[in-house]
Amino acid sequence: MTFKFIVQVSLFHMRHHIWDEQTRRKWNALVKKLAREYRNTAVKLGGVLIKVGQFLSTRADFMPDAFIQELAGLVDRVPPSSFSYAKSLMEKEWGGDINDHLLELNEEPVASASIGQVYKATLKNGKEVAVKVQRYRVRDIFHMDFKALKLVFWMIKLFTSFGKKADLNSLYRELIVVMDRELDFEQELAYGNYFKERFKTNEAIYIPGYIESLCTKEVLVMEWMDGAKITDLSYMNKHNIDIQQTAKTLFNFYLDQFLNDGNFHADPHAGNILIQSDGTIVIIDFGMIGEVKKQDTHYFKQFIQGLIMDDYDKVVQTLDDMNFVLPNADRTKLKKMIKQTIEMYQNGSFIHMNTHTMETIKEDIRLFVKDQPIQLSADYAYLGRAISIVFGLLVSLYPDVDIEKWAKPKVKQWIGGKSFTDSIYVQVAKDSAKPILSFPKAMLKWLENGEKDREWEKEKQQNKLMHHFYILVELFSFSLMVGGIYSGLYVDKVIGYLLTGVFSITLVILLIKHFRMIRSRK
Repeated sequence: MTFKFIVQVSLFHMRHHIWDEQTRRKWNALVKKLAREYRNTAVKLGGVLIKVGQFLSTRADFMPDAFIQELAGLVDRVPPSSFSYAKSLMEKEWGGDINDHLLELNEEPVASASIGQVYKATLKNGKEVAVKVQRYRVRDIFHMDFKALKLVFWMIKLFTSFGKKADLNSLYRELIVVMDRELDFEQELAYGNYFKERFKTNEAIYIPGYIESLCTKEVLVMEWMDGAKITDLSYMNKHNIDIQQTAKTLFNFYLDQFLNDGNFHADPHAGNILIQSDGTIVIIDFGMIGEVKKQDTHYFKQFIQGLIMDDYDKVVQTLDDMNFVLPNADRTKLKKMIKQTIEMYQNGSFIHMNTHTMETIKEDIRLFVKDQPIQLSADYAYLGRAISIVFGLLVSLYPDVDIEKWAKPKVKQWIGGKSFTDSIYVQVAKDSAKPILSFPKAMLKWLENGEKDREWEKEKQQNKLMHHFYILVELFSFSLMVGGIYSGLYVDKVIGYLLTGVFSITLVILLIKHFRMIRSRK
């Protein structure tokens, strides 16, 4: 499938050199066709393909819009494996007959996904629980898929322009870490306990507890939760639940995770958020979790500070620090694009724009992201995905949602408790004072670095000499290769072809070594 996709995309680019409106329509139709084929294959095969599809649907930094839209509905639902296997796994993990622990166990699963399936059961003490069991040989299948995925990444790196601009090795590692984490139910248990502890004082939110004595790497047992999906408005109206307050509670719950350091629930779709008859919101399934590090919150504040102070150098530098921008991106172009976008927002141009103008801006941004080496880490990608899913939930739940009004007091508190701009200026003053306070240390460092500078200059000269040496030897090899061709044609074929072959290989080796030397010095 991957090979076929690469061929189809390559042929399209060979046939279409001018990207007018008609070409873009054809391109979007091709992308949708490929995405549909991917989705159908993923549903058929399950396993890693579904997870990769969900991961790709978060990657607006390099995936086309049409592909993301087509994959957005890719739900991790697959036919259940046999009950006999699930029962035998429970008995193996618990070290005895299931009747030693369970009073009743429904044989039909209530949910079935590529990693596990969930059964409703009753403990000996009468407590209803959900038992999540890993599928048959899921670890073996996933790790086999990981190997196949590595081959796919190698093909993309070798045969596509995207493979040359993106850090595919990093992307592959992130994918493996994210998916491997979901295979470890003990890790999911730890995350569930983390969220229960973190939000224990929030009476409007409930995190189910776990029966830890029955939880293992392959089986999870948690409280059974009754309720409807958070988007079931008829259920909420039937039980006289305040929909606006529910939306605000949900907003505050997730905003706290997105702004502050710690773990965040990275899969907040309607199936993982329940509403109970008394209005309590229940969060379930902690298999997909992201992390906002302490350093990330510092970057977020720096980014906002740069925007407010019109310091776009600081904005780009922050994006650089966050590893959003790969080394060979055009930072001047990036700064210009951000500046123009913010200025249009500030002067109210967005309000008066027609659809055509907005589409043009969107296309400019899409082309820039396509051309420039911009790549998010997995946690940032999942953060972006989680934010967009939560926003979609809020709008479907309460269409009149006022994000700005709800967010302002929370963001004000997050910045420092004062007025927003005052807090920013105080932070700027602190940042400005740092270079002055660190002047004596910088002076000593400068004196110490004098010797290093001389060494760097020496190394620079050596690199320059090596560069000239390679050019000279390459020209010499090329001359001898041409001489060999001449000898083969007019003097002695055997000697001529031998010389041509030897010096052709020598030239290729020299060019590769020269190219590697240049790249290593960048």
